[in-house]
Amino acid sequence: MSSRILHLLAPSLAVLALSATLGSPAQTATRSAVARATAPVAVATAPVAFAGTIYLTFDDGPHPTWTPRLLAVLRKYAVRAVFFEIGQNVAANPSVTRSVRAGGHLVGNHTWSHPDLTTLSTTAVTSQLNRMESALGSRPRCVRPPYGATNSRIATIIANRGQRQVLWTVDPRDWSRPGTTTIVNRVLANVRSGSRILMHDGGGDRSQTVAAVDLLIPKLRARGFVIGLMAC
Repeated sequence: MSSRILHLLAPSLAVLALSATLGSPAQTATRSAVARATAPVAVATAPVAFAGTIYLTFDDGPHPTWTPRLLAVLRKYAVRAVFFEIGQNVAANPSVTRSVRAGGHLVGNHTWSHPDLTTLSTTAVTSQLNRMESALGSRPRCVRPPYGATNSRIATIIANRGQRQVLWTVDPRDWSRPGTTTIVNRVLANVRSGSRILMHDGGGDRSQTVAAVDLLIPKLRARGFVIGLMAC
């Protein structure tokens, strides 16, 4: 075959060679579909949007059983909280209070014996706060009046001591032992950015509270909340 004929046939021969390599159009389409099916799929995992910072607080301790169990749960999740402690319990369980502080948690003043401060004289209110702090060995920045019972007089007494009065915004009533699931659901139904969540580590059997906190922390984080530590 002359070189001129080969030159004319070259484009056709190239097409035939390419077809032999790739196969028929149907085969090519099949191979493409298989490639798409077997290729690794990149799954986009968008982070949960930041929903705000919230705060855990615990009242009525320290308790020799429930406070250490609660501390273990908080340590598991690297969460810190404020414990509003009763002076009588601090005096009876000083090593538990030391464990609270050693865990990086803060202690607030919840009075000496948990009275309704609004029913006491100013002198008696001051005595309740001072006795708790004497047992503690220091003056906390925050005071939580028992039962949340306060008025302008109580607020002024606390402020004049250079302290903050701190109440709460979410109360699942864990003290009534309504069940672990109920405690969890009540918190999740009411939590918002900036929420101060009230629970208890003293004053009775707090096994439901310990279990609820273990469930709540990952659920709150999954919703985008950051669990912070109040300045107390």
